Amino acid sequence: MPSEVTLEKKLDDLYDLIDGVETAMLTTRRADGQLVSRPMQTQRRTGGTDLWFMTNIESEKFEELALDPHVNVSYFRERTGEWVSVSGRAILSRDRDLIDALYRPEWKTWLDTPADEKRDGGPHDPRIALILVEAEGVTYSKNNRRTPLALFRTVKGMITSETPKPAPVRELERKDLQQQR
Repeated sequence: MPSEVTLEKKLDDLYDLIDGVETAMLTTRRADGQLVSRPMQTQRRTGGTDLWFMTNIESEKFEELALDPHVNVSYFRERTGEWVSVSGRAILSRDRDLIDALYRPEWKTWLDTPADEKRDGGPHDPRIALILVEAEGVTYSKNNRRTPLALFRTVKGMITSETPKPAPVRELERKDLQQQR
């Protein structure tokens, strides 16, 4: 019988997955109740898998989060089939010191820059805000095999019609995540 995976190992594997995926999908709820997802780039990961994202206060997601802060952030690593699902609550922040600390020049790409001195896409652009997703639960699948072996098993399954054995699914509960904050 396999031994239980330690909390430290679960977190290490989870951090490896999150750090290895460039684009996450953030799901919010619209005012009409419909769910909507959009690509986001994780700016920083903190203890307990809390995640920081940059947003434009003029976007619909800013209004959606003000109405309902419950969100889901998902990550998918295509070459290995590994994935992460983080459910939690979003907190909006306009803390200028934190924005300055996290600021990246590529944020300008996500801000239409009109001919205005203050709205230039720079670190002091008043449209920039941050979203902190405080994780309340995490589910993920970490492939413990090297990528070539995982790909081989997939191809073998296609040829032999045998279903490849999926990677195990792990969960981190609220109490696990609060320990790490």
